[in-house]
Amino acid sequence: MSELEYQSGFGNEFATEAVAGTLPEGRNSPQRVAHGLYAEQLSGTAFTAPRHANRRSWLYRIRPAAMHQPFEMLKSRNLHNVFDEVPATPNQLRWDPWPLPDAPTDFIDGLTAIAGNGGAAAQAGIGIHVYVANRSTQGRCFYDADGELLIVPQLGRLRLATEFGIIEIEPQEIAVIPRGVRFRVDLPDGEARGYVAENFGAMLRLPDLGPIGSNGLANARDFLTPVAAYEDIEGDFELIAKFQGRLWSAKIDHSPLDVVAWHGNYAPYKYDLRRFNTIGSISYDHPDPSIFTVLTSPSDTPGTANLDFVVFPPRWLVAEDTFRPPWFHRNIASEFMGLVHGAYDAKAGGFVPGGGSLHNSMSGHGPDAASFDKASATDTSKPDHIVDTMAFMFETRAVICATRQALESSALQRDYHECWQGLKKNFRLPKN
Repeated sequence: MSELEYQSGFGNEFATEAVAGTLPEGRNSPQRVAHGLYAEQLSGTAFTAPRHANRRSWLYRIRPAAMHQPFEMLKSRNLHNVFDEVPATPNQLRWDPWPLPDAPTDFIDGLTAIAGNGGAAAQAGIGIHVYVANRSTQGRCFYDADGELLIVPQLGRLRLATEFGIIEIEPQEIAVIPRGVRFRVDLPDGEARGYVAENFGAMLRLPDLGPIGSNGLANARDFLTPVAAYEDIEGDFELIAKFQGRLWSAKIDHSPLDVVAWHGNYAPYKYDLRRFNTIGSISYDHPDPSIFTVLTSPSDTPGTANLDFVVFPPRWLVAEDTFRPPWFHRNIASEFMGLVHGAYDAKAGGFVPGGGSLHNSMSGHGPDAASFDKASATDTSKPDHIVDTMAFMFETRAVICATRQALESSALQRDYHECWQGLKKNFRLPKN
């Protein structure tokens, strides 16, 4: 069995083994394991969560996850969940791409907190991070006890070696690493940059389709989970944990990626954003951007998300008598946008791949002056095919607070507001 094979489906009950005869069958209980392996359950939800929402997997591994030296807290790093360093701002914010590092930097050290809200203690909110790296994680593995990680590459491929198997992703694909899952990041292309949403709330799932019906948006069969692949390696390793917003380090004398077989429905997965089935209007106007939702983390308020992950892929615009780009708007929700590839149709310049923008609750935003003028002059009797693009949005019900390091970064565009200043006053009273 190839280590890069995948199993298809979202939230399925999977079963996979790298060594034949490992998975218990029939009357054998999960604790009676072949080949001298240890059984370990990894629970992603409460034991008593409803069956449809319950997530757990049984891991059959060479050594239990408990085998490591005590953790010691690491000194201040760029990755954290301190979202109250400076007051949240109603100003529109935008950043250039974060520069790639000069010094050797792996995925863990290259993570930088940009913005967020809530935290692990409250089990609500999100952290928004970027990563830049030019070295594979050598002898180090990472897990996040605070939330699940939604990884969005923008530059360079990532090879994610996890306890559950191998996932490879490239720009325009994403991966989700559940809370607590240990993994290592290798860089097939030598350098990488991208975005990470750290979800402290309910696990990401596919959104309900409502009146759309039974098909559309992201299809469950296009989500891929890895088959079992293990490492039986002894030596000096480092296990890094993110726990309650801080990083901790423990020595471990073997690779923690030693799961020979597993079964369950709590596992990492990948998805190709180019497979998203876009929905849109074929008459006039256009629906809310919620039609572009790939995954959602629901909150305790029905219809209101702790986190929505939304994409704006290539698509046709055909609505007549319509301003086709996103309209000017103010939302109860807050939005962080990133660009993976190409150009975004509501911005004529300044918003480039690897950069980001933040528009907080009730802060006005929309197309810049050049995009408005172009769209206003478009002949809407003809269709418009938007190609060569992939933008995304992390949207959340709570205000998103930028971190001090993001606001002090040289990547911050301090003249972002100027893109709207060229909008003209076109109002004219009708003549008698």
